[in-house]
Amino acid sequence: MQIDKIIAEDAAKAVKALYGIDTDPAAIVPQATRKEFEGNLTIVVFPWVKAARKAPEAVGNEIGQWLVDNEPAVSAFNVVKGFLNLVITPTYWNGVLAAIEADPSYGVTAATPESPLVMVEYSSPNTNKPLHLGHLRNILLGASLSNILAACGNKVVKTNIVNDRGIHICKSMLAWQRWFDGATPESTGAKGDHLVGDCYVAFDKHYKAELAELQAKGMTKEEAEAASTVMADARAMLRGWEEGDPEVRALWERMNRWVYDGFDATYKRMGVGFDKIYYESQTYLDGKKKVLEGLEKGVLYRREDGSVWADLTADGLDEKLLLRSDGTSVYMTQDIGTAKQRFDDYPIDKMIYVVGNEQNYHFQVLSILLDRLGFSWGKDLVHFSYGMVELPEGKMKSREGTVVDADDLMAEMVNTAREVSASLGKLDGLDETEIDAVAETVGMGALKYFLLKVDPRKNMTFNPRESIDFNGNTGPFIQYTYARIRSVLRRAAEAGAGGADYAAVVPNEKEIALIQRLSDFPAVVREAGRTYSPALIANYCYDLVKEYNQFYHDCSILRENDPAVQSLRLAISDATARTVRTGMGLLGINVPERM
Repeated sequence: MQIDKIIAEDAAKAVKALYGIDTDPAAIVPQATRKEFEGNLTIVVFPWVKAARKAPEAVGNEIGQWLVDNEPAVSAFNVVKGFLNLVITPTYWNGVLAAIEADPSYGVTAATPESPLVMVEYSSPNTNKPLHLGHLRNILLGASLSNILAACGNKVVKTNIVNDRGIHICKSMLAWQRWFDGATPESTGAKGDHLVGDCYVAFDKHYKAELAELQAKGMTKEEAEAASTVMADARAMLRGWEEGDPEVRALWERMNRWVYDGFDATYKRMGVGFDKIYYESQTYLDGKKKVLEGLEKGVLYRREDGSVWADLTADGLDEKLLLRSDGTSVYMTQDIGTAKQRFDDYPIDKMIYVVGNEQNYHFQVLSILLDRLGFSWGKDLVHFSYGMVELPEGKMKSREGTVVDADDLMAEMVNTAREVSASLGKLDGLDETEIDAVAETVGMGALKYFLLKVDPRKNMTFNPRESIDFNGNTGPFIQYTYARIRSVLRRAAEAGAGGADYAAVVPNEKEIALIQRLSDFPAVVREAGRTYSPALIANYCYDLVKEYNQFYHDCSILRENDPAVQSLRLAISDATARTVRTGMGLLGINVPERM
């Protein structure tokens, strides 16, 4: 059992024995003692002061003495106001370390047949443009959250909903017909999603030029928009799609296939995937059916013009359109249809949507509607609302072609990682294949870590050069420390070091601090799963390697003469490397064995 749980259970026993107070051990959360005080773990005693009818210091002293007398793991204590600081018996930490070393899946809880099934939706791209920096944050958050929830013992299904229909898709299609002279990915050498994205940008360029020309003739902006022939043609194409026009549908399928091939290549390089992909073109009709069912049941209503609405005023919201007067659907309808298909496909216990915070209201409404329409998990759906990501230059705009393309960014990150690593001598002695592998690992690790280390609920600015730094809170710093530890362990194995019994060794302050940090890992994983925050894992890994680097600086390992002490330090090193590999793996980040 972990030391914090042991202390929590014993503290509950102490409170019962001393004051007759029943306390749930789960409500007692020992924290690492602040560095300016003596101790390893601290308990707050204020919750029992009133019932004990004693001053906080007296309660702390009595509980502390009870623990020293009854728990071998506690050797001493001190009280600072209402805070009880406990000194853990130094050799006890050796047992903690041994338990970590003996657990091949330390920090990870396997799912069982009885585990809840959690579905996580992320990515959700449109098929009129390639994935960009904004998508990267979404995808990396969704993939890492899925890993973390699985590590917390859940069954996890990773899903994607592709927005493959609508006016934005028709804009790209029309532009390709008009201005791209039959271009294909094969004829141009471009990735399919990039080619279609160029079409989307071209449409916007011609549309703006037409508006400017009409306004120059005296029209207002609104009049020009209404008179635009290019936009009218795009809307006509959308009607053709809705009506099943074979030529429109054939072009739609062809261009979407180009995009899907491009997306697949991008996902592969990112190291992410999905268990099930849904398509709006296949879900919106189910959504319309579900809305009409809700109309029949009286949970929705129809207005005089034939449109269908939900009245949410009793929930403190407004009225929400679900079907237009002409019977066409809106985004909410599609989400309802996708929910129906997912519920048919899987026994969902919890649904998590990874979507930016500009959609907060949308998911408030969706939760209420799904509940009214009979989805058991609807009321408790989770909108994992994350902040926007920008560049130092400011916001990005897809239609103006000012977004940072995901493929270009990943290539730039890998190239920069190669340059920086070479300039620092990190690639010395490696052959070209190893150099390519290290550059890919470091570049992608830098990108992923920089996007994941920030609290997901906050807006952030991504600085590519700052992310590839071998000092500070960065992916490369953590990766390099891991490679350093692996190098130490290889040299130790070659020298035949390790294997001695370290149970009786009295660990020093640095060794205890590192073992205690390692012992925190399972709780960090649980908390990251509870709060949906990959940032907790990222920053834990950074704090752990910082602690290890201090230990490495102060404590000799390969030159240590005492075999037992050397074994203790090698065990600490091995446990640190394994924990870093697991933690970074939960973020979808690889760590290099050599660097």
